[in-house]
Amino acid sequence: MTVTAAKPLTSYRKHWAQRFGTAPYLPMSRAELNALGWDECDIVLVTGDAYIDHPSFGMALVGRLLEAQGFRVGIISQPDWHSPADFKRLGMPKLFFGITAGNMDSMVNRYTADRKIRSDDAYTPHAEPNKRPDRAVVVYAQRAREAFPAANIVIGSIEASLRRIAHYDYWSDKVRHSVLPDSKADLLIFGNAERALVELSHRLAKGEAIESIRDLRGTAFMAPRGWKPTAEWAEVDSTVLDTPGSVQAHPDPYAMEPAQPADSRVGAGATAIVRVIGRAERLAQRRAARGHTVVRLPSCEQVRDNPVLYAHASRVFHLESNPGNARALVQGHGARDVWLNPPPIPLSTEEMDHVFGLPYARAPHPSYGEAKIPAWEMIRFSINIMRGCFGGCTFCSITEHEGRIIQSRSENSILHEIEQIRDKTPGFTGVISDLGGPTANMYRMACKDPKIENSCRRLSCVYPGICENLNTDHAPLISLYRKARALPGIKKILVGSGLRYDLAVRSPEYVKELVTHHVGGYLKIAPEHTQEGPLSKMMKPGMGAYERFKQMFEKFSKEAGKEQYLIPYFIAAHPGTTDEDMLELALWLKRNGFRLDQVQTFLPTPLALATAMWHTEKNPLRKVTADSEAVAVVRGGRQRKLHKAFLRYHDPENWPALRSALKAMGRADLIGPGKRHLIPPWQPAGTGISSVPGQKAHADKRPQKLCKAVSPGGTALTTRRSKPAAPAKPGKAAPARRHPDVPRHPLSRRKGG
Repeated sequence: MTVTAAKPLTSYRKHWAQRFGTAPYLPMSRAELNALGWDECDIVLVTGDAYIDHPSFGMALVGRLLEAQGFRVGIISQPDWHSPADFKRLGMPKLFFGITAGNMDSMVNRYTADRKIRSDDAYTPHAEPNKRPDRAVVVYAQRAREAFPAANIVIGSIEASLRRIAHYDYWSDKVRHSVLPDSKADLLIFGNAERALVELSHRLAKGEAIESIRDLRGTAFMAPRGWKPTAEWAEVDSTVLDTPGSVQAHPDPYAMEPAQPADSRVGAGATAIVRVIGRAERLAQRRAARGHTVVRLPSCEQVRDNPVLYAHASRVFHLESNPGNARALVQGHGARDVWLNPPPIPLSTEEMDHVFGLPYARAPHPSYGEAKIPAWEMIRFSINIMRGCFGGCTFCSITEHEGRIIQSRSENSILHEIEQIRDKTPGFTGVISDLGGPTANMYRMACKDPKIENSCRRLSCVYPGICENLNTDHAPLISLYRKARALPGIKKILVGSGLRYDLAVRSPEYVKELVTHHVGGYLKIAPEHTQEGPLSKMMKPGMGAYERFKQMFEKFSKEAGKEQYLIPYFIAAHPGTTDEDMLELALWLKRNGFRLDQVQTFLPTPLALATAMWHTEKNPLRKVTADSEAVAVVRGGRQRKLHKAFLRYHDPENWPALRSALKAMGRADLIGPGKRHLIPPWQPAGTGISSVPGQKAHADKRPQKLCKAVSPGGTALTTRRSKPAAPAKPGKAAPARRHPDVPRHPLSRRKGG
């Protein structure tokens, strides 16, 4: 077997069912099937989200893509999972069920970082909670199998991607199997699924059995223990620490290597046949050998019982993530193996244009009536211009799902979508709410040399510094901004996605363009922390880049005559963070006049490098051994709350806990009434009573006043208050700090870097 190369999405001969044409909406009921003249579906997609026919929602995107290939595609949205009955509503699909949890991981969707049930669901009509089960992919796949035992089951989306190998599960606090054996699925598609889905559908339509399709990039499947595609495949054993394979000396490029080893076949006095192996030929041979090599990760049982091996497996997994050089991976699960083919080849600009240019209705399915769906309201006037992120932030799941290679749309495609919104979306007032993606300013950025890109194994292109081979030119993005806002009927183009400020400072022209025309009062950026300890575990730049960007932001805002503010985002309790680190961050916030409204505590999501640190207390960013670097981890609920309290040092509810902590840290000098103090010694009546067990709050008898003040440089987001703090002034409170897996834009898994 040779894993297939990239075949253009538009190069396939369309399936015969193309004669039915384009459906106004993909059908969700038997009545809709009948109205379209279908007797059955070729493919049925199951999702935990409401069905919104818009490219920002994964099931609509792949559904329309498969429809464009000529297949009849139906959707079962938010089914009742308590029995298989609801999975029978469209009948048994001719080719397969495509099972997803939706745009978000179901566990992140349903639970907070403190493992508490969320009170709403942005992807459900009226934000109604509890419309999907825990670990929805597993539950949906099992119910679909119960409904139709003979049906092919294919799982995918963010939830399946993040659980494709054995992984630490924060909610159950244990290492769980790959989702494949738990779901009993025939095939798992990870990452961006377009290529694999299109080819899989056509091959199944031609009569291939799904159990014989083992050569698709971006797919994983169960196989007998020790199975290999062909005899020529070699296995590299990486199940033991520090031995990811046999150690061989690098060949001398100038050596005269014999065509055959000198052995008994060469008689006495005979002359050995030699030939020169050129560099190009030698590299080609290595690439060919690498393409037929599988790396065996420590088994599920090993990583479950040995945290150090878990960290080692995490490191190996992430080093094999570049589509240009990644090898297949295999991991034992009992008597069987989970086999992972290399990641999918990223889409070209032409393919991205094709996917986003399909005939979407750009609205929720009519069956929802007038119901409000928050995720739809959030993105209905926004544009996704690219995919992927090469930042490599360890807490972020986008690298495990979308990858590090940027996939950009063309200017014409983006401008056409803006016109579509202008002309077809009800309620449009002339303002595009976001022109961005996972990160606002990585559009069209890539490695300067494709050969270098294909051979690179760095986990980040911008940490510890920006790679010299990275093209950081912002000119294409500046051009796009100017053309977009020049369109008739467009009053304002906003950039709501998070900004990678360490890239932006390399282009003062871009910062000026952005600040002058595309900031709606606030601009969000994500320093995440101020101290080197946690920053090094996040793979984030230091505050020097932030300060340079802040100076540019203030300068160009002043030149434009605008009062605008930066919104910095921070994470509490990230691996590598100590109490002292959080104290220093709190002092920085106070010096700069920031009073954060809502903040986020670190949430360990499956497969993320930071999650490996949290679970193992080892650093997989470096070589892992039993004696390698230990990582400080905040596990206890009380300490996690303390770290969050430091970010909200101004909230009287947190003062008792902070006083206790400061005294324990020997920093009681920061308790007092002056500006140099972090918190006061007094307590407003009725506040902070439950912050410290057994400690009673005493009332402050002084009159309470409010005064408005802006931080130095005009970058404060909220009002500064005299004691005690008053409610935030409307319009001046910092927005909620979202977790990396709770995006502003449903298509992206993380906004900003």
